[in-house]
Formats: sequence, structure tokens, C-alpha cells
Amino acid sequence: MISPEKALTLAGLFAERVHRSADSIAYCSFDKQVSQWRDLTWQQMADRVASWQAAMLAKGLLAGERIALMLPNGPEWVAIDQAALGLGLVVVPLYVNDRGNNIAYILDDSEARLLVISDELQWQELLPHIDERQALKNTVCLEKANFGKTALGQLPCYVGDFLPAGQQTLRTDIDDPHSLATIVYTSGTTGRPKGVMLSHRNILSNALSCYRCVAINEEDVFLSFLPLSHALERTVGYYLPMMTGAKVSFARSIPDLGEDLLTQRPTVIISVPRIYERIYGRVLDQLEEKPAFARKLFDAAVSVGWQRFLYHQGRASWLPALLCWPLLAHLVANKVLARLGGRLRIAICGGAPLPPRIGETFIALGLPLLQGYGMTEASPVASANHPDDNIPTSVGTPLDGVEASLGENGELLIRGDNVMLGYWRNDQATSETIDESGWLHTGDKASLGVRGHITITGRLKEIIVLSNGEKVSPADMEMAIAMDTVIDQVLVFGEQRPYLVALIVVEPKHWLDLTSDIDSLAQQEFLVHRIAERLYQFPGYAQVRRVCICAQPWTVENGLLTPTLKLRRAQIEEQYSHQIEELYLGH
Repeated sequence: MISPEKALTLAGLFAERVHRSADSIAYCSFDKQVSQWRDLTWQQMADRVASWQAAMLAKGLLAGERIALMLPNGPEWVAIDQAALGLGLVVVPLYVNDRGNNIAYILDDSEARLLVISDELQWQELLPHIDERQALKNTVCLEKANFGKTALGQLPCYVGDFLPAGQQTLRTDIDDPHSLATIVYTSGTTGRPKGVMLSHRNILSNALSCYRCVAINEEDVFLSFLPLSHALERTVGYYLPMMTGAKVSFARSIPDLGEDLLTQRPTVIISVPRIYERIYGRVLDQLEEKPAFARKLFDAAVSVGWQRFLYHQGRASWLPALLCWPLLAHLVANKVLARLGGRLRIAICGGAPLPPRIGETFIALGLPLLQGYGMTEASPVASANHPDDNIPTSVGTPLDGVEASLGENGELLIRGDNVMLGYWRNDQATSETIDESGWLHTGDKASLGVRGHITITGRLKEIIVLSNGEKVSPADMEMAIAMDTVIDQVLVFGEQRPYLVALIVVEPKHWLDLTSDIDSLAQQEFLVHRIAERLYQFPGYAQVRRVCICAQPWTVENGLLTPTLKLRRAQIEEQYSHQIEELYLGH
């Protein structure tokens, strides 16, 4: 393991890893041209990094200037990132599926000098939103394309023409761990994204804290599918493996994830809840098609497996039923885990709350699922469950070197070397988020429980107050409703209204059953009844009375989903304002 003191900077981390492990496999990616997986050693990666550095220097880029990356996960993302960091440049990661106007805003706000894209489609999406007044002077494309003419005075350059020929020398020009390494723009669920400034020290300290939690080693294999522009994947799925010498395989795509899990057989995966929810949903769908005996066998495996988990955690006594586990594992659990590659020893979940039932089911079946908590402003991980102290209804305990406390109204506060430098050119937002004592105000309400475990109980600003004064947390209700296999996406509304209503997007598998008469009263009553079954534990006033079935899913492309797959509540409410109003007519 390479310590932050040894590395000093993220570029120093890479250089030290190359020095220690030059001939070891660093990355594995799928080569579309020959349709096969290819390995890259650390030395081969160093050669790529050096080539990009020479090209950047040739364009006159200076330390402190910003370069933007809009690429899918892969070795080239790492190479460009490391090249820039080694020269003291500041990296601005972008989501490949983000909207053109949002990308243009980030490029303008960060004053990025260089942009690297993967294909012509990205350029065509971006072109209408940028102009020659911006600082952007060079765009490099990884694929050859005919870009035509543009009023900007410059066209994207093909990477083969951008990079110099011949062997280049790897450079590490900075050694100040507190210097700015990256500006990561938040998802912007409530407005324009803010640029989170993270230093080399911020990220290195957070990677070390994560290592002390899960003890990654050089034998581990990560499967990287959460975008590297997501702070969780970048710190835990990229810099942490580099710190420990583990191998990273880059998944081809989310649709190919099932096959990639089988071929790459990772020992570690990092994901947001949405992926686990989809796997869980598929398991339930398959069970519905099987005889009652198979469903009872599955339920027995989950029940016994959960008791086994509690026993090994020291939170329950041994029971005779545990003698059945080897048989239940053979008949049920091992078959589910085999679909995930069969050798996962760590499955990390973060970015949003994971429905407890889903987490408990996977854990009961033997998946070592660890939920944590964080935010981009914390580099990003603040707390996590440990393998030997795992309470899946919580987000774990503060990482080593991270402090947590509760502020006014139960707000979770975070302090440590992982807390950001501030927001890019936004002193007011910085002072509102980090107080004079260095506490990061998360905006999340929490409680502190046994052995310091943190449980997130809601958002300070996301509470619905009904017209009768009753208060409900829409996030809690939406999580419960989304457990229904018929429902893909849901938002609950009712601020200053007499009752709650919901917008619903139906799972594609069930869509044909509803499209015949999507607005029929029978269809609405069908969904209201299913929702009520999910909300039976909520108070009587926290029930959804009416629903609207949306004809289209909420996606990144239509602007209703952030690149990190969070719902843009305000935008959805605005787009469907007429339908929401109709849900209150006549009542």
C-alpha cells in the first residue's frame, strides 16, 4: 500500500505505483476492434500518460489551468487524468450522457482550456451551446470523424494527430498535496451545478480511510461501471486500487454488465442502489414464474441466511436452523451469487439510500454488501459499514480520520482532511456549507446509534407539509413504493395540499399491460392499491390517494434525471404541473 505521505499527490501515487509494479496488470478493457479483452501493465499506462503530457505541454497548457474529460470509463480516462495531474493541471470530469447545455455551462464556469471527447455525437450535442468567447481552445476526439465546418474557428482534433510520436518521459511537476487537483460539479438537482474543489490531499486521505475500512489488496479485481466522473467511483474504484496495486476491469456498458460480471469475475464492485434494485427486481420476476415450492425455498434461504449473518456479526445466538444453510446455499444462494461472478468479497453501495429489504436480502444470500454515506464535498466517503460491523439499515460509522456530529435539527456534520477546499468561485455557497469550525453541513438529517453507527433519517429541505399540518418524508415513501416490481420510478407530492399524490413510471416489462388505456380509472386504482400495500407501515395521513401514470421514463437525456441517476424533483414537478393539478380536481 502506498501511503499519502509517500505519494504526496495523485500524480505521485501513480508514479510510485509504476515504480513498484511496472510489469503487473493495471487495467483490463474490451477492444471493440478485435472483440476481445486486453490487459495493460502499469508501465504501458505510464507510456500513455507521458505521451498525453507531451501533447498538453505542446499546446501551452500551464499548471492551474483546467482540462475537461467527457469519456466513458477506460484506460484513456486514467491516462489523461494522470497526465494533467502530473503537470499541475486541474481536471474537470464530465458525464458522457449529460445534456449539451449543462456541459457548456461547466466548460464556461471552469474556463476549461482543453476538452477530450470520445466521438462525433458528443461534439454535435455540445456544438449549439458553446461559442468562441469561451476559454476552450482545443478539443480532442478519440475517434476519427468528419466534423464539418464550425463558426468557432477550430474543430476537434483526432487523438492520433494530437499525440506526439516516439517515447516520452513521465513528469511529476508538483509535490504540494494541498494544491487543487480537480473540480467536480455536483449533479444540480435543484439548480445549476456547483464546482466542488478537491485537493490531492483531500482525495488521498479519503482513499486511505476507505482502505482501512475494507482492506483492499493486490489480488483484488475491481469491475468499474459507475462513471469515473462520479466521485465515489473515482476515489474508491480508481485511486484506491492504484494505492493498493489492485487490478481494474472496465465494464463495457450497463446492458453488458451481467455478462461482464461472469467474464471478469470481480472481487470488488462499487455501485449506486439502482443497480442492486434492478438485480433484485429481476430475481423477484424470475421467482414469480417458478412454482410455489421454489419461492418458499428462496424465502427460507433469506430467512436462515439473515440469521446466519446476525450470528456471525455477534448480534444473535446460534439456532438449529443454521444447520440447513449448506443445503440452502447450494440450492439458492450460490446460484444468485454466481450471476455476479461468484467470487465477490466486497460489494459497496453509496450515492443514495438502499431500500433495507434489498440490502438484507443480498446480505442474507451471502453477498458482503457494505452501505456507506458521502457527498462530493467529502471526497466523497464520510462513513461506511465494516465487514465485521455491518448494520445495513445504517450507513456505518465515520471513516478513520473523519469526525461526525449532529447539528441543529439533527443535521449531520462532517469534518476531516477529506472535506473540500470550497466551491469554485462561490465564496457565499462555501461559507454556507462549511462553518468557521471546519464542519461540513451535509443537509441530511441523521441519528447516531449503537457503536457510532449513522442512520440517515431524511433531508432538511425535503419534507412535505400537508394542509392539515402533518409532515411526511417523500424520500422514505418513494423508497417503499419503488420496492414494487411494477413501478420503475416514483415521486410523491402534496405540499400544502389535503392529501398526497404520486407520479408513476411503470417498469418496461409491465408497460404493455397499461398502454391500452393508460388514463383509465381502473389502472389508477390498480396502482393506488399496490402503493397502499407498500405504505402499510406509514401513518394514515401518509397515503397516496391518486396517481398519474407518465408515458415516458425520466432520463438524463430528457433532463429529468441527473447523470448520477438522481431524480430532478423540481424539473419533474414543473413538467407535470398540469397533471398534478388534475389529481386534485373534484376532491
